Amino acid sequence: MEQLSLMLLYLGAICMVIAFIALVVHATLLATASRSPVAVFGTTLAAAGAGGGSATIGASGGPTSAASATTAGGIGQAMTWATVILFGLSLAIRGYLEGRGPWGNMFEFTAAFAFGVVAGYLYLGRRYPIRAIGFLPLGVALFLTAYAISLPTGIEPLVPALSNPELLTVHVLMAIISYGIFATSFGAAVAYLAQGPNDRYSWLPSHKVLDEVAYRAVIVGFPIFATLIILGSWWASIAWGRYWGWDPIETSALTTWLIYAVYLHARNLKGWAGRPAALILVVGFGGILFTYFGLEFFNNSLHAYSGLPVQ
Repeated sequence: MEQLSLMLLYLGAICMVIAFIALVVHATLLATASRSPVAVFGTTLAAAGAGGGSATIGASGGPTSAASATTAGGIGQAMTWATVILFGLSLAIRGYLEGRGPWGNMFEFTAAFAFGVVAGYLYLGRRYPIRAIGFLPLGVALFLTAYAISLPTGIEPLVPALSNPELLTVHVLMAIISYGIFATSFGAAVAYLAQGPNDRYSWLPSHKVLDEVAYRAVIVGFPIFATLIILGSWWASIAWGRYWGWDPIETSALTTWLIYAVYLHARNLKGWAGRPAALILVVGFGGILFTYFGLEFFNNSLHAYSGLPVQ
C-alpha cells in the first residue's frame, strides 16, 4: 500500500503539471485577448467560467481566443481537482499505514503542504473569480511537489520529540491549512501589485476582488496559524519541559504571525491599504517559506525532522 500511496502522489504531480500549464495558457490567452485593438461589440471574455476579470475581445480572432481560453481554463480546473483528489488519497493511505497524520518527516509534510496550497486555492476559487491567477498558487504547489519527490519517501518511526501522534496530527494539520490559505493570499497580493488601483490589466480580477481575496484568506488562515502556535507551545511543554524556548522555528513562526497581524491592522489604515498591505502579504509568505525550509536547514533546531542525514 505504501507503493500505491507513492503512485497516487506521482499521478497527482503529473496532473498538477498539466493544470499549471493549462492555467498559464489560460492567463496568456486572456492577456492576449485584452490587448486586441479592435473591440467586437458586446463580446467579452468573462473569466472563462470561474476565472479572472473580463476582457473585451478584438476582431482579430477574438472569439477563437475566448474559446481557447475557456478550454484551457476548464482543463486547468479539472486537473487541479484531480490533483487534490489524488494527493488526498495518497496522504489518506499513508496516514492509515502510519496510524497518524501523514506528516512525520519532511517528505510527508511537503506533500501535505502542496496539497494544502491547491485545496486552499480551490476553496477560495469557489467564491471568487480568481482562475486567471490560478497559476500562481499552482506554481508554488508544483515547486513544493518537485522538492518533496527529491526527498526520502520511506515510512520511518517518529523521532522522540514527535512521538505524540494526536498532537502531531492536529498541530501540523493547522500548519497545512494555514500555509495553503496564505499561499492564495500571496498570489492575490502579487496580482494586486501588478494590477494596481486603476485596474491596469483587464484580464486580471479587479483590484477590489484581489484585495478581498487576500483579506478573506488571511481572515481564515490567521486564527488557524495562531492555533498552530498555541498547540506548538503546549506540545513543547510536553516534549521539552518548557512552553517557549526561542528555538529558530518557534521564533520564525511567531515573527510570521506578527507580520500577518500587522497586515490585518495596516489594511484598515488609509495610508497602508492597497499596495503597502499587499507588500506585507508578500513578506508574510516569505516568512512562511522561511519557517518551512527551516525544518530542514536549521539542524540545531528541536523541530528539525527532515528525514535527511545531518551533516
